[in-house]
Amino acid sequence: MDMAETTTYTGGCHCGAVRYRVTTKLESALTCNCSICSKTGTMLTFVPAAHFEQTSGQGALTDYQFGKKRLHHAFCKTCGIKSFGHGVGPDGREMVAVNVRCLDGIDLNAIPIKQFDGRSLPID
Repeated sequence: MDMAETTTYTGGCHCGAVRYRVTTKLESALTCNCSICSKTGTMLTFVPAAHFEQTSGQGALTDYQFGKKRLHHAFCKTCGIKSFGHGVGPDGREMVAVNVRCLDGIDLNAIPIKQFDGRSLPID
């Protein structure tokens, strides 16, 4: 990732217990029709784990996994918001899936959306 073209954003859950900082070039967000994304309404951007820092609320998170249990769907124990998740990307590297809806000061209408057909992927 070319750091000269990136911005550092802050974000977190609804109640404010979970806060983080992420550095990325936010050119688009991904929506997915899989069983969990369609129910939670997330808009995701993916970043290398080194570009993400949770600044508060480590103890406020709980984890949900299903299917192959490769992804950790982290959410706040207090307000239930899933502001990010983490796991290993297709390239084998640690990555974080950031819910763009949880970033501070973002104009969601200005972000191009890419759709992903996660429903067609096997979960076993």
